[in-house]
Amino acid sequence: MRDYLQLSRLIIAVLISMSATPHCSALEPVPGQWNHIPKGLSFAGGGYAYTEADIALDPVLQIEDVEMELDTWVGKYIHTFEMLEKSARVEVTQGYQEGRWTGLLRGVPAAVSRHGLSDTFLRLAVNLYGAPPLSAKEYGAFRNGLTNETIVGAGLVARLPTGDYMEDKLINLGKNRLTLRPQVGVLRRQGKWSAELTGEIAFHTDNDEFFNGNMLEQDPLYIVHGHIIHTFRPGHWAGMSFGYDYGGESTINGVAKDDRKQDTAWAVNYSYPISRSSGIKVSYIRTRTQESIGLDSDTVAGALAIAW
Repeated sequence: MRDYLQLSRLIIAVLISMSATPHCSALEPVPGQWNHIPKGLSFAGGGYAYTEADIALDPVLQIEDVEMELDTWVGKYIHTFEMLEKSARVEVTQGYQEGRWTGLLRGVPAAVSRHGLSDTFLRLAVNLYGAPPLSAKEYGAFRNGLTNETIVGAGLVARLPTGDYMEDKLINLGKNRLTLRPQVGVLRRQGKWSAELTGEIAFHTDNDEFFNGNMLEQDPLYIVHGHIIHTFRPGHWAGMSFGYDYGGESTINGVAKDDRKQDTAWAVNYSYPISRSSGIKVSYIRTRTQESIGLDSDTVAGALAIAW
């Protein structure tokens, strides 16, 4: 029973790291993406996030002083399995959002609201080094007494064009294009402390139904994020995260828009187990653009998760 209790709490420590953030920005650092989890397990959870943001748009649009308030409800499912003799997981994330945007359009106050499904996110991840594929019983024996470890993993995130989108509107919840983000990450655990670093590149397909029938293309966006976590006991931890992205300049109808992205982010997370098969997590995430065009956001999020 003691081993099973430890196992359950370790599962929650991993599961509760799932994001409840609204994916309004590519730069949303989420810890726990490479943690060791037993194979053959399933997890489900839900979360809510509230975001406030100031948005600076291309002056050509004649839209100024844009502010956004966004409510997001997120559901997530994770399943673990063995692939090519390695531990692996698949994740599905779906959100529903309600947003309000206010600002000046040609100097006149204007407002718009949107509500509906956001884009669907799929992720496949494999731990290439460390974290052997183990059953729940084997996992409990393996983890007992293990205080130091290194894990190296690779993953692929796909953002599917499933969210609400209207060609004649500039502001939409969905992106109407496919985005693929290959990932490489490393996790180092030393006693009660762990450090995690992940690098990604976001590749976007073209959106040939951009605002008023234009063609939108975007260069790759380079992303790095890291995390430092202290574990008080299994399932009970606190951590800080950072992130940085660069690139992603867009082109409309073959004309470069000089809107390169360069953003920084930091976050704090706190997780607490409420039973051996469920737990809660709260987060605060802050992003800031380093360019004249971009988004500054502040997000408060909470999530509840269960494992079976």
